[in-house]
Amino acid sequence: AAILATAWLYHHLNDKSRTSTSSPDDHEASDNDAGEGTVLSKRTKSDDIIHREIDIITPNTNDTTTAATNKNTGQPVAVVVKEEEEVVIERILSRGTVTIAYCSTTGTCGGFAKKLHRELLDRIAGDPLPSSSKRRVQLIRVNEVDWWDELVNNEDESNGTDNKNKNGSDAASSSPVLLFVLPTWTDGTLPPDSQILLESLNEISTDWRVASEPLRSSDPSTQLKVGAFGMGSSAYDKVTVGKPAKDAFSTLVGKLGARPLVSKTAAKNGGGRGDGKKSKSLMVGDDEVGDAAVVFDKWMNGVVFSIFTTEGVGVGGNKVITGKGKGGKVNNAKKQPKPKKEEEEEKCGDGKEETNCACKSSDNQKGASDNTGCCSNNEEAASDNAGCCSNNSQKSADEENSMTDSLSEEEEDDDYDSEGEDIIDVEDMGNVISKQSSSKKSKEPQEMVTPKQAKALKKEGYKLIGTHSAVKLCRWTKHQLRGRGGCYKHTHYGITSYQCMEATPSLACANKCVFCWRHHKNPVGREWRWKTDDPKMIVEAAVNTHVDMIKETRGIPGIQMDRWQEAHTVRHCALSLVGEPIMYPQINELLGELHERKISTFLVTNGQHPKAIEDLVPITQLYVSVDASTPESLEAVDRPLFRDAWDRLKSSLSCLKRKGQRTVARLTVVKGWNSDEIGGYARLIALGHCSLVEVKGVTFCGKSDASNLNMSNTPWHHEVVNFTKILLEELNAIREEGGDDPLPEYDLACEHKHSCSVLLARVDQFAVPDPENPSKRKWKTWIDYDRFQELA
Repeated sequence: AAILATAWLYHHLNDKSRTSTSSPDDHEASDNDAGEGTVLSKRTKSDDIIHREIDIITPNTNDTTTAATNKNTGQPVAVVVKEEEEVVIERILSRGTVTIAYCSTTGTCGGFAKKLHRELLDRIAGDPLPSSSKRRVQLIRVNEVDWWDELVNNEDESNGTDNKNKNGSDAASSSPVLLFVLPTWTDGTLPPDSQILLESLNEISTDWRVASEPLRSSDPSTQLKVGAFGMGSSAYDKVTVGKPAKDAFSTLVGKLGARPLVSKTAAKNGGGRGDGKKSKSLMVGDDEVGDAAVVFDKWMNGVVFSIFTTEGVGVGGNKVITGKGKGGKVNNAKKQPKPKKEEEEEKCGDGKEETNCACKSSDNQKGASDNTGCCSNNEEAASDNAGCCSNNSQKSADEENSMTDSLSEEEEDDDYDSEGEDIIDVEDMGNVISKQSSSKKSKEPQEMVTPKQAKALKKEGYKLIGTHSAVKLCRWTKHQLRGRGGCYKHTHYGITSYQCMEATPSLACANKCVFCWRHHKNPVGREWRWKTDDPKMIVEAAVNTHVDMIKETRGIPGIQMDRWQEAHTVRHCALSLVGEPIMYPQINELLGELHERKISTFLVTNGQHPKAIEDLVPITQLYVSVDASTPESLEAVDRPLFRDAWDRLKSSLSCLKRKGQRTVARLTVVKGWNSDEIGGYARLIALGHCSLVEVKGVTFCGKSDASNLNMSNTPWHHEVVNFTKILLEELNAIREEGGDDPLPEYDLACEHKHSCSVLLARVDQFAVPDPENPSKRKWKTWIDYDRFQELA
């Protein structure tokens, strides 16, 4: 049968010019005679023929989705290639649809959104209802949606679809749900590629052509319900943490007529943590506090509980609310009479009833912004919770409360009662921020590194010292121990790489650079607020730990024992491991301890602490990182915590001119990010009259959720050389301009090809005539370390 089927298939394909349709059974029967490039086809609904060619997958493949195998021989045979189904995004306002909209820069919000998506799918899969009655869940990025079209043009309603979904089921009468998972970018905005969301919401809410509260509906099956989770870091700004999520939520609920998703029942029963704290429709996670995942889980549990709380109609048309919690219990959400005292508290600040208040009434929603003082007179309470539901002022806090409280009397008959506990309130939001505030009020400073951060750093090979310091063995140390080449500092400055210790007294940093090869496992902060370890202890423990790591290399093939023995004596210390070493309050004492041990010091700072640079004692070589040539590119590349980062960088460079020691401006070239505006780099270097200028191509250290860099952003060495030559021309142009304080002359001095590094040096400090050829220069950039120790 197989032979006959094969012969028929071969004849049929030739007669029909290799354009016939075939079924999986035909292919399974055709076994070994199917050759490479067999033409496969599929008939569409319109009976048109589609032609495709594919390669047969090799016999050892395990991919059963793209190739079938003969049951007897195990050989691969041709398969039908089906048309890929186009992913259709349901309309956000479609009944029974749950839309999770997110954007992500470091991957955190993306991971949270996918976790929520999986949780909802798992709950739907375990629901005993027929598939036609189940909700539909979709995960989208906010920049994939035309928000004007989605929120203003309700096609389902205009087409008269009533309570029918696309499959004709009348069970999809559940209200649509929109969930946001949003990060916080610079100045409390969304990332540049996702700002269309807030822009569109703001335009819709202020456009005179759009009816007031276009999303408000008397039909529960069409009323959009909204939840939002914001992610941010109070290390940047306490006020703007989660601001995009707050703005999106308050605009949709307060101005466009959507309703908060999490009901009072869900708030009490959906927290899922047993800590007595309620879930909310809007919650914010603070990366600086470190428990954002816990806050997200609480928010997610409340959201999931609310989504799977179904409405049924009881006897006499009375609504009955049933919630399917994790324990399978049914929760009765019937409203109870409120105490008189609570009733009085529900009134607005002017003593009017809720329905008569301008900031509460749905008929006067447009005037809400003009009556922001109506709902709260407690200015102190609002300011204390500015990081949670309010912005910089009492006005914004009251606006947000008035927006989220905007529910009419008619809606009070629904599963949302008028107590307001299902809505966002200033006092009850911000559990995480309040924890942080209370910890800051404590007189006892906390340790810098959390257990989670410590675990991540140790996994990457860091040896932690005390509460805020670390050492790590550099690969160039191991490289030179085996008789191979040294690092660029050996080439440029004559250090012995196998006697160099890479360390830091501060794991915290004030920047979150996109090219950071530490993948942001370390803490961040603008100022020192942690416990402070003794500098002598740090140096002693760091040296001992480094020597222990050297001892562990003895078994590495190729180790030269004479170098291995010498490596037990540390001669150099690169204070550039991770973080910002100059933040350490006792940095001068630590440097003194290193110099006492005859250890040279190479300290790298990101230029965000000019006062600390001014106060720094003389060291072997002081670096300032110059990662951008314009304020805009500095914000994009370094992602600094300081708002005045550009001014701080310029002040730091100006300090170098007055230091009276070897200074270096270090440029890290990230292709496509900061490789333009080379003239701007020259102007920055001119501020400090730096002794040396290092130009280094960025090192790609693998994929990181903290940035989207890849190998295409790593320049080739010849590109770094060309960049440096153009920079030299720009420096010469500035020098030719003259002035009261002319720029010294620079020239190309050295290169280290393996590190994609090129060195510019001042002619007046490092160049001498070549004895063999006086017309040429000879560079003396190497350091006399013994002489430095005498002077230090």
